[in-house]
Amino acid sequence: MNIVISKDGTPIAYDKTGQGPALILTAGAFSYRKFPGQLELANRLSSQFTVYNYDRRGRGDSGDARDYAVEREIEDLKAIIEAAGGEAYVWGLSSGAALALHAAARGANIAKLALHEPPFVVQPTDRTPPKDFAIHVHRLIQAGQRAEAIKYFMVAGMGAPSFVVAMMRMMPGVWSKLLAVAHTLPYDAALLDGYMDGTPLPAQQWSHVNIPTLVLEGTESPPGLRHGAQALADVLPNARLLSKKGLGHTKKLNTGVIAPELAAFFGSNHAANRKII
Repeated sequence: MNIVISKDGTPIAYDKTGQGPALILTAGAFSYRKFPGQLELANRLSSQFTVYNYDRRGRGDSGDARDYAVEREIEDLKAIIEAAGGEAYVWGLSSGAALALHAAARGANIAKLALHEPPFVVQPTDRTPPKDFAIHVHRLIQAGQRAEAIKYFMVAGMGAPSFVVAMMRMMPGVWSKLLAVAHTLPYDAALLDGYMDGTPLPAQQWSHVNIPTLVLEGTESPPGLRHGAQALADVLPNARLLSKKGLGHTKKLNTGVIAPELAAFFGSNHAANRKII
């Protein structure tokens, strides 16, 4: 385990494996660097890249601060990039994709960017979370109601059936891991606030993010996720969409499908200037 100190003094833990160009893995909600899918992906990519697999603040071995702001998480990612030599490829999953995109928009030195099913809701006909979703998640955590926060985030936010949460509660190993990171759910909600209300993405906000970008989405994923991925690929000036079975993330990560696509994209010298479906 390695530690880098973020701008506000928070220690951020990461593992460094492999050799080659630096590639940073940015996890989504509930995930952390020891999450099985995250570990498996890091292992698969470490034959071609120096993989930096880190704990977002508040998770695993990373520290936290009393008050959260999206800017602090952007500074964390920038600190990992500095530890990686000052420039890196970045893959972000779900809310981690939103974080990576925000970081790129704020000048993070990212050479190439892979955005994996960011949960943006861009069509009014797709299911949207309650309008006070981010506020309610925060209130539940402030009240110490971690179990309720998990249920609310999964059902109201992610659209999971209630019985899925009930099943998870009957698996002590799984449920304990969710409880351990539940206090960071307001962070994910804050990252997504304003991008899940069924309206078009703000194209001008990211018009200057012109680094080669790959947007990934699974053909097996819910329509809302697919619509969000397609819309993001359309508004970014140098992005292409990769739509393929096995790239979905709502169940277990299929790293056997994901890793080769990331390796091909990050290992290529060609600009990502065309759309593919």
